[in-house]
Amino acid sequence: MFDWNDLAFFVELARHGRLAPAARRLKVDNTTVSRRIAELERSLDAKLFQRGSDGFELTEAGDKLFVIAEAIEQKMISVPEALGLEDTSSPSGRVRVASMEGIAAFYLSARFAEFAAVMPGLVVELVTERHLINLTKREADISVSFVPPNGPRLSVRRVGEFRLALFGSEAYFARRGRPASPAELQDHDYVDYVEDLIAIEPVHWLMEVLKPGSVVFRSTSMAAQQTAVATGAGLALLPLFSAKTNPALVPVLPDEVIVRRELYLGVHQDIEHLARVRAVTRFLTELFARGAPYLNEF
Repeated sequence: MFDWNDLAFFVELARHGRLAPAARRLKVDNTTVSRRIAELERSLDAKLFQRGSDGFELTEAGDKLFVIAEAIEQKMISVPEALGLEDTSSPSGRVRVASMEGIAAFYLSARFAEFAAVMPGLVVELVTERHLINLTKREADISVSFVPPNGPRLSVRRVGEFRLALFGSEAYFARRGRPASPAELQDHDYVDYVEDLIAIEPVHWLMEVLKPGSVVFRSTSMAAQQTAVATGAGLALLPLFSAKTNPALVPVLPDEVIVRRELYLGVHQDIEHLARVRAVTRFLTELFARGAPYLNEF
């Protein structure tokens, strides 16, 4: 008979496909993961993974076991609530929320401080990456993104939108002048993303306005771009929610240059019923609803 505890190691390796991230999730070393997988294969007398240059890939037997193991995991997650052991009126624990750097740093972080005041038992971990976090691999519990996450058994819904506009600074206008019409935009300097390092194409929002002839500074960080614009480097397309945090930023042609992005909230169906996850998703849904004017108006 196999050891039930080995299923946890199997599930994490199946989700991540590599030893290192699976080991990090399980808080063990790579060798332990390899050993537990080998023991599981030996006890089941079945090969569960094929190892290649890109990592571990499930075999046919592995695919079948993964379906069963995920179902077992879901049942185990639901045990405390089913037995009435989870206090749904005052949830506690950790909830990991993944989002883009800009909206995380310039909008969500301050609002989660408000959340902590009314939900002291919950700890929100706000994770930022240039790429979309994989909810299926449980890299996070909740995703907030302007691109809807894809994957099996995900609940995804639109929760709002935000507006972007061109911004510059008085320091830049003193040196290069202020654009008076869309036709003059092509003659100005810009701050933009590093093109070959763009992980999510919709983040290259400047391309919806123009293809800049002169880019004087590039960064993978929206915060770095915003700082460069505020100090006079050039013009950039920035979300209103971030630009509002720096009074040195001045809108350029705000009634003529309009770009918007929708916001999507995603959560895995296996955990969306948990009290702590419900509390955070409810907070985020209400936050974007009442925050619509802040996200879309100057």
